[in-house]
Amino acid sequence: MGDDLRIRRVVTREVPWTMPDLGRDALGFNPVYAKGAQARNMGYVVTIETDGGVTGEYAWSQGGRGVSTTQIAMVGRYLIGKNALDRELIWNDLKRALRKHDRFGISPIDIALWDLAGKSLGAPVHALLGTYRRKLPAYASTYFGDSGGGLDSPQAFADFAVRCRELGYPAFKIHGWTDGNIAREVATVLATRAAVGPEMDLMLDPACHYPTFAAALKVGRACDEANYLWYEDPYSDGGVSAFAHRKLRQLIRTPLLLGEHVRGLEAHVDQIVAEGTDFVRADPDYDGGITGVMKIAHAAEGFGLDCEIHASGPAHRHAMAAIRNTNYYELGLVAPGLDPKSRHYRVYADGYTDDLESIDPQGCVTVPDGPGLGVTLDWDWIRGRETGVAVYE
Repeated sequence: MGDDLRIRRVVTREVPWTMPDLGRDALGFNPVYAKGAQARNMGYVVTIETDGGVTGEYAWSQGGRGVSTTQIAMVGRYLIGKNALDRELIWNDLKRALRKHDRFGISPIDIALWDLAGKSLGAPVHALLGTYRRKLPAYASTYFGDSGGGLDSPQAFADFAVRCRELGYPAFKIHGWTDGNIAREVATVLATRAAVGPEMDLMLDPACHYPTFAAALKVGRACDEANYLWYEDPYSDGGVSAFAHRKLRQLIRTPLLLGEHVRGLEAHVDQIVAEGTDFVRADPDYDGGITGVMKIAHAAEGFGLDCEIHASGPAHRHAMAAIRNTNYYELGLVAPGLDPKSRHYRVYADGYTDDLESIDPQGCVTVPDGPGLGVTLDWDWIRGRETGVAVYE
């Protein structure tokens, strides 16, 4: 098996796609509902081919995006001739090779190697990791607040939360506005709780937009009043200051969730030890693939903390399925009035989706159970749209 699984070629592809009725906020960075707009997006696919014909594949449209493909170009030829099952060796070699960068390039390589391993052994990735569950409770994670017809008011967020509860979601997360209107943020926190009642778990993610400690504290105290499950990345520090978040934790009761904006195992552990967070964030696209996420999750477990997986996708589901100390799958981003993303980003040929109505009546998503990541890519759609291809061999 070893010689047959020697890597012979690595290929990355750029695949553009558009999403109707989606635009950007006033800053031009955050996605928001905007009727009549057309958001131009770029998806990416990496394939790792072996001498024996087994190929690992991974497609992504969030995470490191083009940064990841740039870093794959830096290390792609290193992979040639390596045994594709030597993931831990490859992961550590790439960690050092990309030490002067954010290491986003490790993630798609690692995930594709896990897909390849599962296919070579005829088993799903979650089984290789050690399955803990096959159904994942999900929360609806919203797009950012907008200014026209979508999530454009505290009541609009409240009404959408009620709709998600009626669909079966046990939890709902708000991404508010980016304009510094703290009174509206507080009103949204309180209105959403009033609308859904006490049973639904609610979370808030300002995505590092609150400009002052006072603003973060005001909204945090509203989260206390409304009994939110967690409060995520409030500060404009970019979500990295352990001291600042420890100070906030001393003044509010709502648990903080940090870690989306620090990279890798050691930085996450440093944040835990410095008491800068309550829940620990990890993402296969951000933190060194499935290998990196499992390291972070097990480290958090040793501290008695939960590791919450950021964002959605097949790799995210497999990782979460093998982690005990985690609570919710982030299904997003979603908003009222938007077409399902899968109608436009048709990278999967087997019906896999992370759209609003992807949950079952119990509010869960299932974990793909086929070999590897358990999803089938639509190669006709990919090759018909690809605009850039890079080959390393």
